[in-house]
Amino acid sequence: MTLEQIIDMDAYPIADPAFRVACKDTFDKTGVLAMPGFVRAQAIDSIRDEGIANRHKVYAKEEKHSVYLSAPDPAYAPDHPRNRQVISSKGCITDDLMPENSALRTLYNSDLFQGFLCDVLGENALYPYADPLSSINLHFAETGQELGWHFDNSSFAITLMVQAPEKGGQFEYVSDVRDADAGDMNFDAVGDILDGKTPVKVLNAQPGELVFFRGRNSIHRVAPNEGERTRILAVLAYNSQPGISLSEEARLTFYGRTS
Repeated sequence: MTLEQIIDMDAYPIADPAFRVACKDTFDKTGVLAMPGFVRAQAIDSIRDEGIANRHKVYAKEEKHSVYLSAPDPAYAPDHPRNRQVISSKGCITDDLMPENSALRTLYNSDLFQGFLCDVLGENALYPYADPLSSINLHFAETGQELGWHFDNSSFAITLMVQAPEKGGQFEYVSDVRDADAGDMNFDAVGDILDGKTPVKVLNAQPGELVFFRGRNSIHRVAPNEGERTRILAVLAYNSQPGISLSEEARLTFYGRTS
């Protein structure tokens, strides 16, 4: 499958410098860029079918973690926002299990697509993970599964909705809650969000929708899947430097293996 068969180039002329500038402007202002129908229905169908055919390879795990994705800090009480635990439960198919001819791999490796990403993200270049598991992941959320509130360690995330759930499973976020670089964790605001006191923004992505998101300082979650249909989401992970691997500890936690 060619890139033109994967991306709707008429709706999203990713080679056009003016289009890239407009996308960057939106992303810089809001921290979110949603592109419905970015990937054509035929390509999405093939990605979905690949995922379902390889469903037996999914590594599923439920874990508890803080919103900061770090070990508990004994300086704070267990119920303090710094240490409060949320639940994440999902399954994942890793990069090494993706078919070589997958439309996902064609999209991920495309120089044109990466050039578009670089211009929107303000990066000079993007590189795949050096380990064999982390570059392309296909996430599965069955009924009741969710991704708990958290901040990302990375500065950006690129996701593609493959199969939307019937009910629930929406992406929820609150922008600019903390300033990680300045060391301001904003515990009070985080506590209010965990207690359900703060209005959240909601994104219900549909199949084929590409989403850019800056999650380092914006807290976010995927609400529990309340329907019978599995939520399937592709995560396209890049680094701004070559030769970077996800740590062995992180790979073991996320994938149940290191290689």
